[in-house]
Amino acid sequence: MQLVLTPVLLIEAYKQGLFPMAYSGDSPYVHWICPDMRGQLPIEGLHIPKRLKKTVLSNLKRNAPYEIRIDTAFEDVIRACAGNHDGRPETWINEPIIKVYCALRAQGHAHSVECWDVSGEQERLVGGLYGLAIGGAFFGESMFSHARDASKIALVHLAARLWKGGYSVLDTQFVNEHLKQFGVYELPHKAYMEVLRPACLKIADFNLEGINEHTLIEAYFAMRADGEAA
Repeated sequence: MQLVLTPVLLIEAYKQGLFPMAYSGDSPYVHWICPDMRGQLPIEGLHIPKRLKKTVLSNLKRNAPYEIRIDTAFEDVIRACAGNHDGRPETWINEPIIKVYCALRAQGHAHSVECWDVSGEQERLVGGLYGLAIGGAFFGESMFSHARDASKIALVHLAARLWKGGYSVLDTQFVNEHLKQFGVYELPHKAYMEVLRPACLKIADFNLEGINEHTLIEAYFAMRADGEAA
């Protein structure tokens, strides 16, 4: 029997180490995944290549081509991710997944980090990512990029936001070649659950009212510099 995806079901599944994937974008069905090894990214210690760091910092300047926005075009982001197969013949994001994640966004549980090209007469969404926040755990679901470094810049801004907001887990589900440049590592399921359970009980703040992206990134890199100097 195929369970109907609901926000409550999805949140409880994630707390137990499960997540849904569709057989294809056209399929009405999903299957539940519980990997033996779970991908994780360090929040404070995210590996940021020198060129990317330079790009992120240069994008803070006035008249920079990109602007990072939070939760302004969630459905556009998830649909762009569904169309971004990364070389795969099919996407794992189908309409039931899109629908339940949009419901989670409306409830304040799901979030998008968006990279907008503001250099032309018309703004364009050129990259971003989305995921689910439960307590102090953030489950990164997917990302897309239609311009150089757009999704990578969004990832750095996500890490900065999670650091400032008091998060302790940045879950990637799996490890892939793209994530290796950022220092992704794996945890066996038992060790993952030992980290996940207390993280889900934490109080964390994704919205960070009153803090702009410029201030956030400067604080994040200052923290990292202090850690390297210690």
